[in-house]
Amino acid sequence: MANFTIVISDGETRKSYQTQVDQDKGVSLIGKKLGDEIAGDLFGLLGYTVKITGGSDKDGFPMHPSVQGQGRKRALLTEPPGFHPKFKGERRRKTVRGNTLSQDIAQINVKVIKKGEKSLEDVFGKKEDIKAETKDEKPEIKNEKPKAGGLPKAETEKIEEHPTEAKEEKPKTEAGGE
Repeated sequence: MANFTIVISDGETRKSYQTQVDQDKGVSLIGKKLGDEIAGDLFGLLGYTVKITGGSDKDGFPMHPSVQGQGRKRALLTEPPGFHPKFKGERRRKTVRGNTLSQDIAQINVKVIKKGEKSLEDVFGKKEDIKAETKDEKPEIKNEKPKAGGLPKAETEKIEEHPTEAKEEKPKTEAGGE
């Protein structure tokens, strides 16, 4: 019914953490609007206060603060969320979700307003830096370019025809006549 993925952003450390909220706790979030502050106790953050900054529904449509209600609407947008213009003054009509949380919302984005006793790393575990892991473990790739003939010399010798095989030539026929 109302399972939410909560993305918690910490402005000081510039890291984000993801958690799931089950149906029992998720029901209390329905009806909240973008910009509302809620207690972090719902998702295991004792003493924290978080602010709802955005989200998206089960089909990926983003929530927009200027659209009232819970449903989807086609709105003429000039700025994010939902539309990132490439040219000055560009506008486009896009489908967005209203600013009120409903059962159809799949992801809720929140940011930390007031910190609690424990740090987010202590609660969710330390995030490992993905770039550091991949940087050390890059496999070496040999970049051999084929010679002008196409294949390396060793492979061309294997492909050559056997000298005992005779090539048969097909007789040429004239096009359009007998």
